Amino acid sequence: MRKTFGSGSVWEQTLGYSRAVQVDNTLFISATAASGPDGIVGDDFYSQTKYILEKLGAVLEEAGFSYEDVVQSKLYLTDISKWEDAGRAHGEVFGDIRPTLALVHVLPFLDQEMLVEIELVAQKSAS
Repeated sequence: MRKTFGSGSVWEQTLGYSRAVQVDNTLFISATAASGPDGIVGDDFYSQTKYILEKLGAVLEEAGFSYEDVVQSKLYLTDISKWEDAGRAHGEVFGDIRPTLALVHVLPFLDQEMLVEIELVAQKSAS
């Protein structure tokens, strides 16, 4: 089974991607930024990471998953020296769940206000 989930972004059609794709019991969520209806939410690594994880929680829920199902998390940071700020927000959500984690230092995103993007993989246990 393959099912796609969209966010309504015009970029999904233009670039040919989905916010998330579920294949059987695994959900792959595209890298997500702290973009809100009025632009980027937050002006630091902690607040953007926190906002993104809230957005991703809604994506997980829409697909029938939860934070507890997350097995892999990738944080893309434009300033790797701010890893502790992003990590603190990440730990507030995943501290007891403990998925695998990658902290990746990247060049600035297309929108210079974007400091963080997060990509998740979630998997439900086979019952």
